[in-house]
Amino acid sequence: MTSLYAGAQGAAAAVAARGPKESAADDRLDSAKRRQIIDGARAVFLAHGFDAAAMGRIAEAAGVSKGTLYVYFESKEELFAALVREQCALTAERLFELDDDNHDVGDVLRRLGRSFIEALVHPSHVATVRMVIAAADRKPDIGQLFLASGPRAGAARLSAWLGAKVAQGELDVADPELAAWHFLTMCHSSVMMPVLIGGEAPPPPDRVAYVVDQAVDVFLSAYGPKG
Repeated sequence: MTSLYAGAQGAAAAVAARGPKESAADDRLDSAKRRQIIDGARAVFLAHGFDAAAMGRIAEAAGVSKGTLYVYFESKEELFAALVREQCALTAERLFELDDDNHDVGDVLRRLGRSFIEALVHPSHVATVRMVIAAADRKPDIGQLFLASGPRAGAARLSAWLGAKVAQGELDVADPELAAWHFLTMCHSSVMMPVLIGGEAPPPPDRVAYVVDQAVDVFLSAYGPKG
């Protein structure tokens, strides 16, 4: 099976075959068609799960022929990987834009924690996590892709920001990567699991704010500047 980390070879070949004078309108059409396919695939994966999501059913839901589908994605695994990457990228771009020049560490962490929880308990994200968990036992590459594109990417961004705060003397953190995981876990563990596993409704904003405030207090008590 082609690696899920590789680009779509069929789509790449189609792009390479274009002449140099192809217009920007063709590129927009290509992007729209890819979006159409991914949206159709998402509906099928959510309704039937990864194993039962046949490519023919995905093509029908997307309103394209199977031939067109295979131009953009050569396998169901590759299509699912694109969906996972997109969901993780949207979450990361929304959450982990951290300003090194903002010296109110607690305020930055509170804003991050609240938006982080809101994104995690959003129905589209919860559905994606459930699909990944269901498929990961038989398709470990999918689980690894989700980890790399989602949780590990987010922790890496936060780790880099924490390292900058250490350099500025605003935090005392020996292991910024581990500290990043500490903070993110404190924020989401008590609210994400009931939604993901128990099917409960997302927590109200005041509960989210309380959980994040407590996480920030504990984090700064452990990692604030000493002395």
